[in-house]
Amino acid sequence: MKSLILAAGLGTRLLPHTAAVPKPLFTLAGRPLVDIHIEKLRAAGAEAVRVNTHHLHPLIERHLAAHDYGIPVSVRFEPAILGTGGAIRNAADFLDRRPFMVVNADIVHAVDLRRVYAAHLRRRPAATLVLCQDPEFDSVQVDSRGRITGFADEARGEGRRLTFTGIQVLDPVVLDYLPARGFSHSVAAFRAMLADGLTLRAFIPAAPGWHDVGTPARYRAAARRASAAEAWRRAFDAPLPRRLRWEPLAGDGSDRLWYRLAAAGRSLVMADHGLRPGPAVTEADAFAAIGRHLHAAGAPVPAVVFADTFAGLVFLEDLGDLRLQEAAAREPERGRVLGWYREVIDSLVAMAMEGARGFDPAWAFQTPRYNRELILERECRYFVEAFLNRVAGVPAAAAHFAPEFERIAENALAHGVEGFMHRDLQSRNIMRKNGRWHFIDFQGGRIGPLQYDLASLLIDPYMDLTAAEQEELLQHGLRRLASRLPVDPARFRRGYAHCALARNLQVLGAFGFLSTVKGKPFFAGYIPAALGRLDARLAGFAPGGFPRLRAAVAAAMAKLGVDRGGPGG
Repeated sequence: MKSLILAAGLGTRLLPHTAAVPKPLFTLAGRPLVDIHIEKLRAAGAEAVRVNTHHLHPLIERHLAAHDYGIPVSVRFEPAILGTGGAIRNAADFLDRRPFMVVNADIVHAVDLRRVYAAHLRRRPAATLVLCQDPEFDSVQVDSRGRITGFADEARGEGRRLTFTGIQVLDPVVLDYLPARGFSHSVAAFRAMLADGLTLRAFIPAAPGWHDVGTPARYRAAARRASAAEAWRRAFDAPLPRRLRWEPLAGDGSDRLWYRLAAAGRSLVMADHGLRPGPAVTEADAFAAIGRHLHAAGAPVPAVVFADTFAGLVFLEDLGDLRLQEAAAREPERGRVLGWYREVIDSLVAMAMEGARGFDPAWAFQTPRYNRELILERECRYFVEAFLNRVAGVPAAAAHFAPEFERIAENALAHGVEGFMHRDLQSRNIMRKNGRWHFIDFQGGRIGPLQYDLASLLIDPYMDLTAAEQEELLQHGLRRLASRLPVDPARFRRGYAHCALARNLQVLGAFGFLSTVKGKPFFAGYIPAALGRLDARLAGFAPGGFPRLRAAVAAAMAKLGVDRGGPGG
């Protein structure tokens, strides 16, 4: 048989996502829909496939031309959309005298297409339409003998209403009922065929597994199901359990949705970043690529089991629920907590060195490196606008601090020991599994100064490390690094001091944004600690160092009622 895939639609219901990617290239478990349909048709006996196109047609055409499907796949571009009937009639030169199969591109299904075609050949109706039950779309009337008697409100006789799945086998006679040119609907041809006494039959599979994926909600649901099945198969070499539990997990600052998929003592974690908004590298891309790279380099990160980054889905090894923050709060022996920190620092240094080898800057989200632009815009300006202005009510512009911000950026970069940089390495992103600390939320990683991650760990406002403990752990980190490469301690400390400033500014900006714009009051509770650490750190510089920042921080502390002389920097 020959087959048609109807793929010319505008994808209006899927906007804004279809502004950059046509529906047929949306993915399920990492595979474009059009590829899935071609493979199913080939498996059913299709000798050749024709795909009609219109919206973003060059993207579909390039994709199809780049793949070998084992059977001929051709394209018919429609300068003006012809509708379902017009598209079928426009393929008349491709078809022959045999019945042919037509499939809509924006569906997913588990229908045995070979059985559908065989059923059509046995009975030889003018058309066989695959139908299923879906109350949202039920509009095809079927009698007790499986014959279609009408559509929508034109039903004839007794029967039930079912949904047309977009899968059909047509006898070439249908071409006689379609206009030779222009737009037409296939349903109009079906009505005319019924009026002439031709038979249309229903094929009703027991388990069609059918879903329309023409809306964001329906597509995301189908993408989750398909990717979960693939991830489970890869992780455990088993089909997805029927009684799988999807347990929502609490996230922190990002808008990602987190779930634990669990059944029969096995589990995975899924991060849902949402659909790809455009062609640029997304957070999901970075999460998957960087995670795989770090795991291959031996870093203590969860294994990325599977990812469909167009759908924004990343499936990970489950590390459990114990974070360093909670573990430290439960542990009465301070020496043991500091021992954990030394273990984390050992892993941090190793990850910075090993993770830098073979790291592709193209994986990074937002900027390929930790650079001046990022420091000034996403840390310094962020602090002014999201914290000073919005939370503390201190009326200041970023330009007011420009010389001091430039000095922070210059020294953080000039004295940095470069390696892989996590960029959010703090106690809530460190988890314990099987006696080892693991790092999560590495999607912000890039090449940058190792001191930044060390500062993130030591000045972490979620923890209560004293200035003396921070100094002891800083010395440990310096010794560990010096065992791997030559390090100038004075330069290292200078870089660390400025990285710590940049990080402290970023943290306060993030806490301000998350607690106000995002409505997450959890973060507001840690603003006093972060502000106190910034005040103490600024006081550690020479009296002439950063006077404008010191004045702004003092004003913020006064307005927020934060006592000076709090936690050390």
